[in-house]
Amino acid sequence: MSFTVTVKEELLNLPDVDKDELAAIIKMSGSLGLTSQGLTLSITTENAKIARHIYNLLESNYDIQPEIKYHQKTNLKKNRVYTVFMDKDVETILSDLKLADSFFGIEIGIEQSVLEDDEQGRSYLRGAFLATGTIRDPESGKYQLEIFSVYLDHAEGLAQLMQKFMLDAKVIEHKNGAVTYLQKAEDIMDFLIVIGAMKAKEAFEEVKIMRETRNEVNRANNVETANIARTITASMKTINNIIKIIDTIGFDALPSDLRQVAQIRVAHPDYSIQQIADSLETPLTKSGVNHRLRKINKIADEL
Repeated sequence: MSFTVTVKEELLNLPDVDKDELAAIIKMSGSLGLTSQGLTLSITTENAKIARHIYNLLESNYDIQPEIKYHQKTNLKKNRVYTVFMDKDVETILSDLKLADSFFGIEIGIEQSVLEDDEQGRSYLRGAFLATGTIRDPESGKYQLEIFSVYLDHAEGLAQLMQKFMLDAKVIEHKNGAVTYLQKAEDIMDFLIVIGAMKAKEAFEEVKIMRETRNEVNRANNVETANIARTITASMKTINNIIKIIDTIGFDALPSDLRQVAQIRVAHPDYSIQQIADSLETPLTKSGVNHRLRKINKIADEL
Protein backbone atom coordinates (compact mmCIF):
# COMPACT_ATOMS: atom_id res chain seq x y z
CA MET A 1 0.00 0.00 0.00
CA SER A 2 1.42 3.39 -1.02
CA PHE A 3 2.00 6.12 1.56
CA THR A 4 -0.66 8.25 -0.15
CA VAL A 5 -3.26 5.51 0.35
CA THR A 6 -2.16 5.12 3.99
CA VAL A 7 -2.77 8.83 4.62
CA LYS A 8 -6.13 8.84 2.86
CA GLU A 9 -7.37 5.77 4.74
CA GLU A 10 -6.53 7.45 8.03
CA LEU A 11 -8.45 10.56 6.95
CA LEU A 12 -11.44 8.45 5.96
CA ASN A 13 -11.57 7.04 9.50
CA LEU A 14 -11.74 10.44 11.18
CA PRO A 15 -15.07 11.15 12.91
CA ASP A 16 -15.59 14.60 11.37
CA VAL A 17 -18.32 14.95 8.74
CA ASP A 18 -17.65 18.41 7.38
CA LYS A 19 -19.20 20.45 4.58
CA ASP A 20 -15.94 22.24 3.74
CA GLU A 21 -14.27 18.90 3.13
CA LEU A 22 -17.16 17.94 0.85
CA ALA A 23 -16.94 21.32 -0.93
CA ALA A 24 -13.27 20.73 -1.77
CA ILE A 25 -13.93 17.22 -3.06
CA ILE A 26 -16.82 18.34 -5.25
CA LYS A 27 -14.92 21.38 -6.56
CA MET A 28 -11.88 19.28 -7.51
CA SER A 29 -13.50 16.05 -8.65
CA GLY A 30 -17.06 17.03 -9.59
CA SER A 31 -18.69 17.77 -12.92
CA LEU A 32 -22.15 19.00 -13.86
CA GLY A 33 -24.55 17.59 -16.40
CA LEU A 34 -27.87 18.76 -17.70
CA THR A 35 -30.97 16.70 -18.41
CA SER A 36 -34.57 17.59 -19.09
CA GLN A 37 -35.19 17.23 -15.35
CA GLY A 38 -32.40 19.67 -14.43
CA LEU A 39 -28.79 19.60 -13.24
CA THR A 40 -26.88 16.43 -12.38
CA LEU A 41 -23.66 16.17 -10.35
CA SER A 42 -21.04 13.48 -10.83
CA ILE A 43 -18.07 13.12 -8.45
CA THR A 44 -15.38 10.71 -9.63
CA THR A 45 -12.59 8.85 -7.82
CA GLU A 46 -10.50 5.72 -8.33
CA ASN A 47 -10.79 4.83 -4.64
CA ALA A 48 -13.87 2.86 -3.58
CA LYS A 49 -13.53 3.97 0.05
CA ILE A 50 -13.43 7.64 -0.97
CA ALA A 51 -16.55 7.09 -3.07
CA ARG A 52 -18.29 5.63 -0.01
CA HIS A 53 -16.99 8.58 2.06
CA ILE A 54 -18.46 11.10 -0.41
CA TYR A 55 -21.76 9.19 -0.27
CA ASN A 56 -21.73 9.41 3.56
CA LEU A 57 -20.92 13.15 3.50
CA LEU A 58 -23.85 13.84 1.18
CA GLU A 59 -26.20 11.60 3.14
CA SER A 60 -25.20 13.12 6.51
CA ASN A 61 -25.33 16.74 5.42
CA TYR A 62 -28.26 16.70 3.00
CA ASP A 63 -30.25 13.59 3.84
CA ILE A 64 -30.02 12.29 0.28
CA GLN A 65 -28.87 8.94 -1.08
CA PRO A 66 -26.88 9.39 -4.29
CA GLU A 67 -26.09 6.57 -6.66
CA ILE A 68 -22.60 5.00 -6.86
CA LYS A 69 -21.59 3.76 -10.31
CA TYR A 70 -18.32 2.38 -11.58
CA HIS A 71 -16.62 1.52 -14.84
CA GLN A 72 -13.32 -0.04 -15.82
CA LYS A 73 -10.58 2.14 -17.26
CA THR A 74 -9.45 1.15 -20.73
CA ASN A 75 -5.79 2.08 -20.21
CA LEU A 76 -3.05 -0.36 -19.17
CA LYS A 77 -3.67 0.16 -15.44
CA LYS A 78 -7.30 -0.97 -15.84
CA ASN A 79 -8.34 0.75 -12.60
CA ARG A 80 -11.98 1.10 -11.69
CA VAL A 81 -13.41 4.61 -11.69
CA TYR A 82 -16.20 5.23 -9.20
CA THR A 83 -18.80 7.94 -9.72
CA VAL A 84 -21.09 9.32 -7.03
CA PHE A 85 -24.07 10.55 -9.04
CA MET A 86 -26.97 12.85 -8.11
CA ASP A 87 -29.81 14.16 -10.20
CA LYS A 88 -31.81 15.78 -7.40
CA ASP A 89 -31.22 18.86 -5.21
CA VAL A 90 -28.00 19.65 -7.06
CA GLU A 91 -28.70 23.39 -7.18
CA THR A 92 -29.47 23.40 -3.44
CA ILE A 93 -26.23 21.58 -2.57
CA LEU A 94 -24.07 23.80 -4.80
CA SER A 95 -25.68 26.90 -3.35
CA ASP A 96 -25.22 25.71 0.25
CA LEU A 97 -21.55 24.83 -0.38
CA LYS A 98 -21.06 28.12 -2.26
CA LEU A 99 -19.90 26.23 -5.33
CA ALA A 100 -22.43 27.42 -7.90
CA ASP A 101 -20.20 30.24 -9.12
CA SER A 102 -17.29 27.83 -9.45
CA PHE A 103 -19.12 25.50 -11.76
CA PHE A 104 -20.54 28.29 -13.87
CA GLY A 105 -17.13 29.91 -14.36
CA ILE A 106 -17.70 32.99 -12.26
CA GLU A 107 -15.32 32.10 -9.41
CA ILE A 108 -12.58 29.45 -9.64
CA GLY A 109 -10.54 30.25 -6.52
CA ILE A 110 -11.34 29.37 -2.91
CA GLU A 111 -14.22 30.86 -0.92
CA GLN A 112 -12.99 33.74 1.27
CA SER A 113 -14.53 32.32 4.44
CA VAL A 114 -12.43 29.16 4.02
CA LEU A 115 -9.28 31.27 3.74
CA GLU A 116 -10.18 33.24 6.87
CA ASP A 117 -11.38 30.48 9.24
CA ASP A 118 -8.78 27.98 10.50
CA GLU A 119 -11.18 25.08 11.02
CA GLN A 120 -12.80 25.56 7.64
CA GLY A 121 -9.33 25.75 6.12
CA ARG A 122 -8.26 22.47 7.74
CA SER A 123 -11.37 20.72 6.47
CA TYR A 124 -10.99 22.13 2.98
CA LEU A 125 -7.34 21.01 2.78
CA ARG A 126 -8.38 17.56 3.99
CA GLY A 127 -10.97 17.32 1.23
CA ALA A 128 -8.53 18.65 -1.38
CA PHE A 129 -5.96 16.02 -0.44
CA LEU A 130 -8.57 13.25 -0.52
CA ALA A 131 -9.62 14.41 -3.98
CA THR A 132 -6.30 14.75 -5.82
CA GLY A 133 -3.47 14.71 -3.27
CA THR A 134 -0.37 12.51 -3.40
CA ILE A 135 2.68 12.12 -1.15
CA ARG A 136 5.89 10.50 -2.34
CA ASP A 137 6.93 7.59 -0.12
CA PRO A 138 9.36 9.05 2.47
CA GLU A 139 11.55 5.94 2.07
CA SER A 140 12.60 7.39 -1.30
CA GLY A 141 14.35 10.25 0.50
CA LYS A 142 12.82 12.72 -1.97
CA TYR A 143 10.02 14.46 -0.13
CA GLN A 144 7.08 15.79 -2.17
CA LEU A 145 3.40 16.45 -1.52
CA GLU A 146 1.22 17.53 -4.44
CA ILE A 147 -2.42 18.53 -4.92
CA PHE A 148 -3.65 18.91 -8.49
CA SER A 149 -6.16 21.59 -9.50
CA VAL A 150 -7.75 22.14 -12.90
CA TYR A 151 -7.51 25.93 -12.48
CA LEU A 152 -4.42 27.94 -11.58
CA ASP A 153 -6.49 30.29 -9.39
CA HIS A 154 -7.57 27.36 -7.24
CA ALA A 155 -4.01 26.00 -6.97
CA GLU A 156 -2.84 29.43 -5.84
CA GLY A 157 -5.71 29.57 -3.34
CA LEU A 158 -4.57 26.24 -1.89
CA ALA A 159 -1.03 27.59 -1.61
CA GLN A 160 -2.36 30.68 0.15
CA LEU A 161 -4.35 28.48 2.52
CA MET A 162 -1.29 26.33 3.29
CA GLN A 163 0.86 29.42 3.82
CA LYS A 164 -1.62 30.55 6.42
CA PHE A 165 -0.56 27.46 8.39
CA MET A 166 3.11 28.46 7.96
CA LEU A 167 3.74 25.93 5.16
CA ASP A 168 6.12 26.83 2.33
CA ALA A 169 3.68 25.98 -0.46
CA LYS A 170 4.46 26.66 -4.10
CA VAL A 171 2.53 26.35 -7.36
CA ILE A 172 3.60 25.10 -10.76
CA GLU A 173 1.39 25.34 -13.83
CA HIS A 174 1.02 22.36 -16.16
CA LYS A 175 -0.54 21.95 -19.57
CA ASN A 176 -3.79 20.54 -18.16
CA GLY A 177 -3.90 22.34 -14.82
CA ALA A 178 -1.74 23.39 -11.87
CA VAL A 179 -0.11 21.69 -8.89
CA THR A 180 0.24 23.05 -5.37
CA TYR A 181 3.20 21.35 -3.72
CA LEU A 182 5.41 21.06 -0.63
CA GLN A 183 9.00 19.81 -0.82
CA LYS A 184 10.33 20.08 2.73
CA ALA A 185 9.86 17.09 5.02
CA GLU A 186 8.95 19.38 7.94
CA ASP A 187 6.26 21.11 5.87
CA ILE A 188 4.76 17.78 4.80
CA MET A 189 4.64 16.57 8.42
CA ASP A 190 3.02 19.85 9.49
CA PHE A 191 0.48 19.51 6.66
CA LEU A 192 -0.43 16.03 7.93
CA ILE A 193 -0.99 17.54 11.38
CA VAL A 194 -3.18 20.29 9.88
CA ILE A 195 -5.48 17.79 8.13
CA GLY A 196 -5.57 15.45 11.15
CA ALA A 197 -3.47 12.54 9.85
CA MET A 198 -1.46 12.14 13.06
CA LYS A 199 -0.56 8.45 12.61
CA ALA A 200 0.72 9.13 9.10
CA LYS A 201 2.75 12.07 10.42
CA GLU A 202 4.39 9.82 13.02
CA ALA A 203 5.10 7.13 10.41
CA PHE A 204 6.60 9.75 8.06
CA GLU A 205 8.78 11.15 10.85
CA GLU A 206 9.96 7.68 11.89
CA VAL A 207 11.05 6.87 8.33
CA LYS A 208 12.77 10.27 8.04
CA ILE A 209 14.71 9.77 11.29
CA MET A 210 15.70 6.22 10.29
CA ARG A 211 16.96 7.44 6.91
CA GLU A 212 18.92 10.27 8.49
CA THR A 213 20.44 7.88 11.06
CA ARG A 214 21.46 5.43 8.33
CA ASN A 215 22.96 8.27 6.32
CA GLU A 216 24.95 9.49 9.33
CA VAL A 217 26.26 5.97 9.98
CA ASN A 218 27.18 5.56 6.32
CA ARG A 219 28.95 8.92 6.28
CA ALA A 220 30.89 7.98 9.42
CA ASN A 221 31.82 4.63 7.91
CA ASN A 222 32.93 6.31 4.69
CA VAL A 223 35.10 8.78 6.60
CA GLU A 224 36.64 5.96 8.62
CA THR A 225 37.27 3.92 5.48
CA ALA A 226 38.86 6.91 3.78
CA ASN A 227 41.08 7.55 6.80
CA ILE A 228 42.20 3.91 6.87
CA ALA A 229 42.94 4.04 3.14
CA ARG A 230 45.04 7.18 3.60
CA THR A 231 46.89 5.57 6.52
CA ILE A 232 47.64 2.43 4.51
CA THR A 233 48.82 4.47 1.50
CA ALA A 234 51.19 6.56 3.62
CA SER A 235 52.28 3.45 5.50
CA MET A 236 53.19 1.53 2.35
CA LYS A 237 55.22 4.46 1.04
CA THR A 238 57.26 4.51 4.27
CA ILE A 239 57.64 0.70 4.31
CA ASN A 240 58.93 0.75 0.73
CA ASN A 241 61.42 3.45 1.74
CA ILE A 242 62.57 1.36 4.75
CA ILE A 243 63.12 -1.62 2.44
CA LYS A 244 65.10 0.66 0.11
CA ILE A 245 67.30 1.76 3.02
CA ILE A 246 67.86 -1.84 4.13
CA ASP A 247 68.80 -2.90 0.59
CA THR A 248 71.07 0.11 0.01
CA ILE A 249 72.89 1.09 3.21
CA GLY A 250 71.53 -1.44 5.71
CA PHE A 251 69.07 -1.07 8.57
CA ASP A 252 71.80 -0.38 11.14
CA ALA A 253 72.74 2.78 9.26
CA LEU A 254 69.62 4.39 10.70
CA PRO A 255 69.88 6.10 14.12
CA SER A 256 68.36 4.01 16.93
CA ASP A 257 65.35 6.35 17.40
CA LEU A 258 64.47 5.98 13.71
CA ARG A 259 65.04 2.20 13.74
CA GLN A 260 62.48 1.77 16.52
CA VAL A 261 59.79 3.69 14.60
CA ALA A 262 60.72 1.84 11.37
CA GLN A 263 60.37 -1.56 13.06
CA ILE A 264 56.86 -0.76 14.34
CA ARG A 265 55.80 0.65 10.98
CA VAL A 266 56.96 -2.48 9.09
CA ALA A 267 55.38 -4.81 11.67
CA HIS A 268 52.06 -2.94 11.71
CA PRO A 269 51.23 -1.30 8.33
CA ASP A 270 47.69 -0.49 9.51
CA TYR A 271 48.73 1.40 12.64
CA SER A 272 47.79 5.04 12.91
CA ILE A 273 50.41 7.58 13.97
CA GLN A 274 48.91 7.55 17.47
CA GLN A 275 49.16 3.76 17.67
CA ILE A 276 52.82 3.91 16.66
CA ALA A 277 53.42 6.56 19.34
CA ASP A 278 51.72 4.38 21.95
CA SER A 279 53.88 1.37 20.98
CA LEU A 280 57.24 3.04 21.50
CA GLU A 281 59.34 2.20 24.58
CA THR A 282 59.74 5.89 25.28
CA PRO A 283 56.44 7.81 24.96
CA LEU A 284 56.32 10.19 22.01
CA THR A 285 53.76 12.61 20.61
CA LYS A 286 52.12 12.14 17.20
CA SER A 287 54.12 15.11 15.99
CA GLY A 288 57.32 13.39 17.13
CA VAL A 289 56.42 10.16 15.29
CA ASN A 290 55.57 12.12 12.14
CA HIS A 291 58.91 13.91 12.36
CA ARG A 292 60.82 10.59 12.52
CA LEU A 293 58.83 9.08 9.63
CA ARG A 294 59.61 12.15 7.51
CA LYS A 295 63.30 11.76 8.33
CA ILE A 296 63.19 8.09 7.24
CA ASN A 297 61.50 9.08 3.95
CA LYS A 298 64.02 11.85 3.40
CA ILE A 299 66.97 9.45 3.90
CA ALA A 300 65.43 7.07 1.37
CA ASP A 301 64.80 9.89 -1.13
CA GLU A 302 68.44 10.91 -0.96
CA LEU A 303 69.78 7.42 -1.73
